[in-house]
Amino acid sequence: MTTGPAGIITGAARGIGAATALAFARLGARMVLADITTGGMDSLVASIAEGGGSAIPAACDVRDPAQVKAVADLTIEKLGRIDFLVASAGIALQDRAVSGDVGRWRDVIETNLLGLAYSVRYVLPQMHAQGSGHIFLVASQSGRIAYPGESIYIASKWGVVGFGHAVRREAQSAGIRVTLIEPGLVDTPLTRDNPNVAPLLEAFTPLEAKDVASAIVYAFAQPPHVTVDELALRPLRQGEDPFGKNPT
Repeated sequence: MTTGPAGIITGAARGIGAATALAFARLGARMVLADITTGGMDSLVASIAEGGGSAIPAACDVRDPAQVKAVADLTIEKLGRIDFLVASAGIALQDRAVSGDVGRWRDVIETNLLGLAYSVRYVLPQMHAQGSGHIFLVASQSGRIAYPGESIYIASKWGVVGFGHAVRREAQSAGIRVTLIEPGLVDTPLTRDNPNVAPLLEAFTPLEAKDVASAIVYAFAQPPHVTVDELALRPLRQGEDPFGKNPT
């Protein structure tokens, strides 16, 4: 039985979430892996066990605060504490303010921003009780720059950045660290499945999910008196245009 740090990863079934779970497994971590469905998670759980960790899958739609609270409660019940939260659940949307589908806008904001905020809300009381914990908020380079074609997605990620800085100011006196993770283009199922974004993966070498996971574990491994406020990482040849039109 593993005795490493205990935590929650949302959006854990694939992409950055799954890669981060595998990286934490090498620390002997015990995890609850939350995703909208647990289908197909068996192989990930097995790989985590092979890597030295352990994992409990949990179905959770982060748009529903009751489901998010249930994941936090499950973690405390099964693992006894919450040493880390990696809030990586998110969806993308390419459309414009002049013609966008407002129903899908709601899904983006409720998933990327409110779902993340709910996750923080329901781990913080336990972290306060422990006097320690580390919250990782997966934002994006799109939370730092603006460009045409993803106005609501950009708004959601700018919101994550602002929320993260505010929560850090609230939580640091309780011994809780908050780190914003801000990747550029990452080769994940989310980008591969998007016909507008997938061609950009061939324009230059994108980040891999494991690159982002390594950044998260790096920040987690710092001494308790050290906090990494933000980690911005991008492909070497990706310039300020996230769509890669000007890669250098």
